[in-house]
Amino acid sequence: MYSQTTRNIKVTVYPAYIDTQSDPEAHHYVWAYTIQLDNLGEEKVQLLNRRWHITDATGAVQEVRGAGVVGEQPVLAPGDTFRYTSGAALRTASGIMNGEYEMETEFKERFLIKIPAFSLDSPEQIKRPN
Repeated sequence: MYSQTTRNIKVTVYPAYIDTQSDPEAHHYVWAYTIQLDNLGEEKVQLLNRRWHITDATGAVQEVRGAGVVGEQPVLAPGDTFRYTSGAALRTASGIMNGEYEMETEFKERFLIKIPAFSLDSPEQIKRPN
């Protein structure tokens, strides 16, 4: 679990390697990640856009941008929680993801919240001592 709070919006990430959809011999590794957003503040906000940075074990970076998450632009009133699951695939046995969500208050003020960096680890990754 990885968690970060920006401007009273807590983002918690739960990544999981999906063995049944991965094919290491074909250099295809798949992860699911569940994200929970908790509005800890006193203002209603809406998630408008997302931006992801996905880095594989070779250092190759993919940037993904788009409206909302999983086809939704959820509105979170104070105390609300929104949870969704999505996925990512890499050509390497490990990687890292991080990003940000663009949010908007009911008064049309836009701001960014951080998605904490989280590791994508598979059983096939090479184990090295630090």
